[in-house]
Amino acid sequence: MTVAHENEGSAGTGGTPVPAAVVAVLAWALAVVSVVVFAAARPTLDADQLFFLVDVVGAAVYGTVTGVVLARRVHPVPIITAVAAIGPGIAALSYAWSRLALVRPELPFVGALAPLQNSAWIPGTLALFLVVPWLVRDGTLGQLEQIGVAAGTVATVWFWWARTYTDTADLWLVLPVVVVGFLAAAHVLWRRRTAPAAESAGLGWLALGAALMTASYIPLAVPGLPWMLTPLIHLATQAFYPVAILVVVLRQRLWGLDFAVSRAALAGSLVAVLAAGYLVVAVTASLMLPTDGSVAAQAIAATAVALAVQPVRSSLTRRVHRLVYGDGIDSVRAVQNLGRHFAGAGTPRRLLGDLTAGIGTALRLESVTVSRDGEILARWGEPTGRAEEMILDSGTLTVTAPPGEALGPRSLRALGELATVVEAGLVVLRSAEELDAARHQLREARLEERRTIRRELHDGLGPSLAGIRLGLQGARNLAGTDPKGALELIDALLRELDHQVEGVRELSRGLLPPVLDELGLVAAVDELAGIHSNSGFTIDVDADAPAGLSRAVAAAAYGITVEAVTNARRHSGARGCTVRIHTTGDLLTVEVSDDGRGRGPDARAGVGTHSMRERARDVGGVVDITEAHPHGTVVRARLPWTATSPAVPAGES
Repeated sequence: MTVAHENEGSAGTGGTPVPAAVVAVLAWALAVVSVVVFAAARPTLDADQLFFLVDVVGAAVYGTVTGVVLARRVHPVPIITAVAAIGPGIAALSYAWSRLALVRPELPFVGALAPLQNSAWIPGTLALFLVVPWLVRDGTLGQLEQIGVAAGTVATVWFWWARTYTDTADLWLVLPVVVVGFLAAAHVLWRRRTAPAAESAGLGWLALGAALMTASYIPLAVPGLPWMLTPLIHLATQAFYPVAILVVVLRQRLWGLDFAVSRAALAGSLVAVLAAGYLVVAVTASLMLPTDGSVAAQAIAATAVALAVQPVRSSLTRRVHRLVYGDGIDSVRAVQNLGRHFAGAGTPRRLLGDLTAGIGTALRLESVTVSRDGEILARWGEPTGRAEEMILDSGTLTVTAPPGEALGPRSLRALGELATVVEAGLVVLRSAEELDAARHQLREARLEERRTIRRELHDGLGPSLAGIRLGLQGARNLAGTDPKGALELIDALLRELDHQVEGVRELSRGLLPPVLDELGLVAAVDELAGIHSNSGFTIDVDADAPAGLSRAVAAAAYGITVEAVTNARRHSGARGCTVRIHTTGDLLTVEVSDDGRGRGPDARAGVGTHSMRERARDVGGVVDITEAHPHGTVVRARLPWTATSPAVPAGES
């Protein structure tokens, strides 16, 4: 199995690397500076600190997502995630700066920064689940989607304005957000049920993420809930929602962002999980330790997080890689999944198509093509980029990576392992084609036999019987006036009837006599010789069939013998022929020779010749027809007679 490369097509990314880097660096800088300032303030644990943690996680996660996505594609979604990164980062810094100002009153800009902790996070965060679900798609927006984007924008502006500048009750503050958010989630779910399969993949995750983000705002309007509940729900949904968007992007292969977004998912998920772990450990430890043990609780939490970094990162790496690279990251799992197609495919062509689609989905490829001798047997996707070609024993497997990406060593290794399953599919297809060809030959042989019987009955036996009937009618008319003439006519009719009876017997012998099944090939050939000898055509038989000869080979050998003897009797002009049947190794040789006039230089293969060769080919053998010396014809068939015998190459002497 070899790998070759083809020309690389052009696939523009249309990204803006510099602004993307600026957004990512700024978001992370805000998150890091906020944590440093917060640590310097050393505040006690309360609900505001949990919301601060939500803002830090949002800045880190969405800053990373924006950086890698915006660098490759300019689209409203990464622009919104940029706002969702910078806004919470500013809010986190504002809160941390205000906490530090309590212990250091001389800090500047406190009055300007303090209000931002309650408002800077709103536009980007709300737009994530009120606007983004309508935008995660390829192509232009329809009228319904445009209305959804407008409604999400209005709800976002309302929440920001009412929370910042009014004293609106919590219920009326949250209600528009909840209604529009659930409508957005319902619309995504409706798209999942009505869109084509290629456009509905992953939308269930996006609908769930949007619904969870929306539900996380309901506790704001419900008084009396535990103070930790709301920020914990926000933290969990902030970690889940980017992954939900990622699933849609990867499964629908939107915007060519597979590899880049995977890095964002890994980094963002790692930050969110470790931050949540720190929070849980710190809260648990503070509840178990004495009231003055906040510093010890934070130390315990920091130690637990430090110890968990590598295991958590390894676990998340495996899951994110499986999401991005598919089941190809686990060759055993991928082969098992592809193996299910063997049981479910209706036809070999369908099987090969399912295997092709399975590899494309498992490895997150742009296209997969299986061809043989220049003919495309199956294709999944449309190739536009650089092609990797694998030469298989039975064909060629060609794949292309998504635009702007290349297949790394991991993907190539997985592709090589999955190619063995494609090779099995090609073998199944070839076997099915050979079986179809054999069935076609069998149908043709049966049709030819039917044509032969029809011709013998229509052109031979039918007219002869009609003539005999007319002769009998004439003999009846002569019986009263010319008895002697009537007797002579009856004698002639009897000879004609004997000739036709012999013809019927010859036809039936060509269709395999009962003695062949009862006593074997040698007895059947001896009976054939006796029948022909009775009619004046002498056949010398020298036959020795091996024990264990299959019925199929015996039938083929007998049919070839009958055709060869019939041709010799009808066309050679000889008074007899010789039949020799013997075994050499794994080959059964049937030879029929005569000393007649031989074949002329312009002789053409007739029905009998074609019939002999088809019978031999059906059992893996060949038939050769040559001139005898000094004159005559030799028909020689070589048939593999054991179950393990290989087919005889045509033309081998």
